[in-house]
Amino acid sequence: MPDGRNGVTIRSVRGIGDIAAAEWDACAGNDNPFCTHAFLSAMEDSGSAAPDSGWAPRHLVAERTGGGLLACAPLYVKSHSYGEYVFDWGWADAWTKAGGRYYPKLQCAVPFTPVTGPRLLVHPAWRHHGLEEALADAMVNLVDQAGLSSAHVTFPTRAEAEALAARGWLLRMGEQYHWTNDGYGSFDDFLGALSSRKRKSIRKERIRAAELGVGIHTLTGDALKPVHWDAFFRFYLDTVEKKWANAYLTQDFFARLGASMADKAVLIMAEQDGRWVAGALNLLGGDTLYGRNWGSEGEFRYLHFEMCYYRAIDFAIARGLRRVEAGAQGEHKVSRGYMPVPTWSAHWIADPAFRRAVARFLEEERPRVAASIEELTEAGPFRSDD
Repeated sequence: MPDGRNGVTIRSVRGIGDIAAAEWDACAGNDNPFCTHAFLSAMEDSGSAAPDSGWAPRHLVAERTGGGLLACAPLYVKSHSYGEYVFDWGWADAWTKAGGRYYPKLQCAVPFTPVTGPRLLVHPAWRHHGLEEALADAMVNLVDQAGLSSAHVTFPTRAEAEALAARGWLLRMGEQYHWTNDGYGSFDDFLGALSSRKRKSIRKERIRAAELGVGIHTLTGDALKPVHWDAFFRFYLDTVEKKWANAYLTQDFFARLGASMADKAVLIMAEQDGRWVAGALNLLGGDTLYGRNWGSEGEFRYLHFEMCYYRAIDFAIARGLRRVEAGAQGEHKVSRGYMPVPTWSAHWIADPAFRRAVARFLEEERPRVAASIEELTEAGPFRSDD
């Protein structure tokens, strides 16, 4: 897949293992743990994101003639739309009814991870050399060459989304809920920024959680042991069963995460009578704590709020982090200080008629999402004088 820009060649590889970890991470940077070679390797080597699970790696690498990785992008050929969190099932159904074939498609993403971060990964020394555009064009070429229906870049940065839109990609707006650290020195400082009613409600929830008779431990780094990951996998399966969902992540994925990224993993675990009974998994970025998965064995009212939201805030304040991202969905997060923010995705549709139909849908959807963000922000828990 020669590109010809600045003597650069772009090609695709069939696995993250084909790329040296140091070279990939030099492009990905250190701020977002999900973009790292270690995280993507854990996904692929565990079978969680692999051809058998419908995620066939086709990562793009841009190399200078003579060797040396200049840019890359996590890319997969998908045979379904599971694990993406930007829902295009309706598009697939419409195109199928029109006689088209939506799958397979290209997906530039971190599997099973609705976290905004860079997707067009360029070495700092090679930024502003057109390599982001070259990676985007390579995806379009791959769609054409392989006869695929479309390419999708999900949860890119806003700058990347706008750059893709400038090249003719269709832009989609989504919505998530993030807590922002406004220089708080303690959880009580955060509560002081809320309205009296919301402040009392959160204090009551924390008291009720403390009355459950469980000990809560925040574990990271060397404190994380295989027993913790084994217990958390049980919790993960329990959540999957309750939601009638599929267990995308394997037990080996969590084991690999603990082996290669313990310093980035933050497990908040609940213990009762010597047994682990609940857990919340977070990953630590440069200035952000990312909430990922939660599960419990048994019913513990208020424990989810305490472990997923309030303990995450405690950790962020103690570490001086800028924000906590609590993951996809859940308007109930707003009353607990997690405010709505826009997320983005960009879409390249090969067929012109299908492309026009998707464009019309997105033109109608964006104002609704923007209005939802505005309404939820106005109804937020913070004092009106703020």
